[in-house]
Amino acid sequence: MTENDVLIKGQRIEKIGPGLQSMPAGKVVDAKGKFLLPGAIDDQVHFREPGLTHKATIYTESRAAVAGGVTSFMEMPNTIPPAFTQQLLEDKYQIASKTSLGNYSFYMGASNDNLEEVLKTDIRRVCGLKIFMGSSTGNLLVDNVKTLEGFYSKFPSLIATHCEDEPTIRRNMELYKQKYGSAVTAKMHPEIRSREACYLSSSFAVNLAKQHGTHLHILHISTEEETHLFDNSIPLKDKKITAEACIHHLWFNDGDYDRLGMMIKWNPAIKTRADQEAILKALLEGKIDVVATDHAPHTWEEKQNEYFNAPSGGPLVQHSVVAMMELHKQGKIPIEKIVEKMCHHPAILFRVENRGYIREGYYADLVLVDPSASWQVSRENIVAKCGWSPFMGQRFSSTVDATWVSGHLAYRQGKFDESQMGQRMAFERQ
Repeated sequence: MTENDVLIKGQRIEKIGPGLQSMPAGKVVDAKGKFLLPGAIDDQVHFREPGLTHKATIYTESRAAVAGGVTSFMEMPNTIPPAFTQQLLEDKYQIASKTSLGNYSFYMGASNDNLEEVLKTDIRRVCGLKIFMGSSTGNLLVDNVKTLEGFYSKFPSLIATHCEDEPTIRRNMELYKQKYGSAVTAKMHPEIRSREACYLSSSFAVNLAKQHGTHLHILHISTEEETHLFDNSIPLKDKKITAEACIHHLWFNDGDYDRLGMMIKWNPAIKTRADQEAILKALLEGKIDVVATDHAPHTWEEKQNEYFNAPSGGPLVQHSVVAMMELHKQGKIPIEKIVEKMCHHPAILFRVENRGYIREGYYADLVLVDPSASWQVSRENIVAKCGWSPFMGQRFSSTVDATWVSGHLAYRQGKFDESQMGQRMAFERQ
């Protein structure tokens, strides 16, 4: 960490160095005693638009992201309708261009029958291809091996996967239904969506990627066993198989189900403390490359249902940076490593053009964190449309003071400036 001034001109960082406050400039923000970090790049969010806007919209959740220091996001295709065609994908970009306060990209969605459409994707303007190799809705589950081989062998850029073995989960589900009926609880979720289901699918995906030379990125690793599938002996820019850890798998474990219930029902499930510790260890060692949120809001009413009717997922994008800062204060991770995993590495992994770093000439995507301003999460300060968080009642010792998106001061001390929208991200790919 160094002490410097940063001069923003237009959308970009013009100069970095000491004494810049004496230069002719417009607005000056005094950041003394605070950390200026690159804006976080979240490579996995679900903002629910189109088709599920009673839960969230690109507008509402991009505001939550910016309030949390996330300046850029990559959003998933499981909306209604799913982003299975180039036109449906472009429709989402058009919505974001008018309503997203943060920078944005959207994954193309894979189905069992849209390989030809997927291969039309412009990989310089789209973050990647998302394949659900575990339960999802509609035709989003890709379970045909020949189809998977087609995607893995032919798609020329990053494939991001949700890995859980569907037959294993279905067997477990039936067993628990027979044994407990409607009395199944959230605490049984990691037994139904078991570690075996995760490892079976993840290891299959890794083997398939090795066979075809695929750039595979496995999302939300949730077990200790899966961490051993990944390599830390080569630089990230040269890796073909990479992995992501999510905030909830780093923060919670199965001891929290009694207290939080369906609020922490996620797919893949939050598992044991040993898994939680192993994921953090793999993150620090470089086997896991990035930290994201899998921000997936549902209404409070939906989450109050019994197990089989309560949807999986929850809102996290507003609290990811401060949650990681809290782990730093607990002595679990250095700030430099947080910046690496939330800013630098997503930029390297996805080859994001001119974002993810505080560098002269780069876009001024910046977040100012006050490490000594504590606050408590409550319904009153939650920005996400759903109005709740698994962090409700949690006191964080750091606060996101300000967020710049492409040079625009979009958020400062609880207030938004929506006079300028975010930008579509570009990717340095051939």
